[in-house]
Amino acid sequence: MSTTRALLLAGVLGLAGCSSVDVDKYASEQPELDLRTYFDGTLDAHGIFQNRAGEVVRRFHVLIEASWEGDVGVLDEHFTYSDGETQRRVWTITRHGRGQYTGTADDVVGEAVGEARGNALRWRYVLALPVGDKVYNVDFDDWMFLMDDRVMLNRSVMSKFGIRLGEVTLSFYKRDE
Repeated sequence: MSTTRALLLAGVLGLAGCSSVDVDKYASEQPELDLRTYFDGTLDAHGIFQNRAGEVVRRFHVLIEASWEGDVGVLDEHFTYSDGETQRRVWTITRHGRGQYTGTADDVVGEAVGEARGNALRWRYVLALPVGDKVYNVDFDDWMFLMDDRVMLNRSVMSKFGIRLGEVTLSFYKRDE
């Protein structure tokens, strides 16, 4: 393969995992998403993982206990998969003002970065994903959209080296307190 073809192919593949939509596009959408308000209390989420062919290969439920002290929130997530496997992830999220957030969790490589505008949040991070005996660092590009005070929808694109591996779709439901 010529150098030109290789560079063109790398450029196309590099774009495959990137979103060209800017979160500012949703600035006027309502209801306005405030993570401190929405992720406070008990939430349920139901989700699926689809491989790059679109086949649903995993279903799951997440029970989330969320609380905030000032600008720092903790989301304690308990996953139960359709095959009986369980997993726990605890996010620590910091609000930096003007819709800017960062977050950490034990299986997140480095720091997650989020931007919220209007009813939308774009949340990007690298997840250390165990597959068999190996662990792969996989890029996640999450888009969350607040539908009303109880429901939020989430679509995540997973990629590695810019190549789309699959998608995760979640629906969050905030319980009445």
